[in-house]
Amino acid sequence: MLLLEFILVIFLIFSAVMAIHFEEELISIIFLSIFSLILTALYLLHKAADVALAEAVIGAGLNTAIFMSAISQIRHGDSD
Repeated sequence: MLLLEFILVIFLIFSAVMAIHFEEELISIIFLSIFSLILTALYLLHKAADVALAEAVIGAGLNTAIFMSAISQIRHGDSD
């Protein structure tokens, strides 16, 4: 269990760094979504199912949809 948690934390840090590193917004959004999913897995490992569910719905689902919508509107606004 400790090894799995350690590996997930390493991937969590990696996805956070990659989300900051890339200048392309879409790739950053994908890494932020991966960050939220890994965080959800960590919450489940710590037996916090309610927090994991909230993180999955809000962090991975809602935030990704809002960011994608914002990027779409910004790109359409630049072409006008």
